[in-house]
Amino acid sequence: MKETHRSSWSEDHRILTPNLFWSIREEIPRSLNWQLMAASMLLPVLVWAFISSLGVVEPLFLPSPIEVVQAIGRLWSADILQKDIAYSIFRVFSGFALAVLISVPLGVLMGTFASIRAMMEPAIAILRYMPAPAFIPLLILYFGLGEVPKVLLIFIGTLFFNTLMIMDAVKFVPKELIETTYTLGGNRKQVLLKVILPHVLPGILDASRVNMAASWNLVIVAELVAATEGLGRRISVAQRFLRTDEIFAGLLVIGLIGLAIDLLFRLALKLCCSWTED
Repeated sequence: MKETHRSSWSEDHRILTPNLFWSIREEIPRSLNWQLMAASMLLPVLVWAFISSLGVVEPLFLPSPIEVVQAIGRLWSADILQKDIAYSIFRVFSGFALAVLISVPLGVLMGTFASIRAMMEPAIAILRYMPAPAFIPLLILYFGLGEVPKVLLIFIGTLFFNTLMIMDAVKFVPKELIETTYTLGGNRKQVLLKVILPHVLPGILDASRVNMAASWNLVIVAELVAATEGLGRRISVAQRFLRTDEIFAGLLVIGLIGLAIDLLFRLALKLCCSWTED
């Protein structure tokens, strides 16, 4: 009986073998971190190069990585790629900046005051299920084919998700912090500006980082429909003439720009919210 009990105890309380790779919610050494990041970038390229070298897929449909790099060089030397990148970045940043300008104060207010949440949440809950590309016919009808409908499409597609994510971040502000501020003589304005806002700043940056990716999806949709410049337009033209190397080139450039923006957000998070690393 005692042996059985001891065996059961040892099964329930066995000591886990330390494992650097599978440690739950533990940091890994910086060198290992960089090695894993490099592997995640290189491995898909190596698989791509291997498959294209086998010749099982026609080069017309699957160009090699070298051919894609050559296509990037060709578009760059013709001053086409720079113009497309500039137009796409302008549209993404304009639409997303407008969305952030409204979603940050609205999300904070909705998370802070139940009255504002009750007024706004039902309408936003309905609007966020409407796919932004479905607004394209109306936007073209109201604003024509210029830059305004493209910027507004990104604005519509990111505003509601950003608002709700920020509102949820505010809900996680510990109530003890708010009550302590009141106990020390703080008023509502001080609670909002000196307790809630600093506490949710990392959440705001994280929500913006996630929704920035959605902005890039939407700008490509907008440029596929009606544009004369932009990376989405370039992909559309390349598809029309079956230039798959230029399609891959456009996708690769979008991915690299997205990675750069993502790293900038992480840097901003590190610089502005250093306490989150503790």
